[in-house]
Amino acid sequence: MRYVAAYLLAVLGGNNNPTAKNIKKILDSVGIDADDERVNKVISELSGKDVDDVVNSGLSKLACVPAGSALAPAAAASPAAGEGAPAEEKKEEEKKEESEESDEDMGFGLFD
Repeated sequence: MRYVAAYLLAVLGGNNNPTAKNIKKILDSVGIDADDERVNKVISELSGKDVDDVVNSGLSKLACVPAGSALAPAAAASPAAGEGAPAEEKKEEEKKEESEESDEDMGFGLFD
């Protein structure tokens, strides 16, 4: 991913056809040692292509990927699932309060 990001940064900087040297320079500026094989793979896959078209085609592919929101309607439809969460939070709060009170029972406090 870092190699693709470096390639995209070079394109955004005005270099429409970045070389391996350009990508290595960008990665080196942030302390990353570039792997020649990966740099060459990115260049070979993206050379001659319009970056805007590549990004747009990737966005259309991401449109069909579930993003985890499919669980939200199921949880909202089930009243039992919604009631369980607040009860657990109350139990945690009660446990925290009990631990604070136990310090007072030992005969000393924070400001003594």
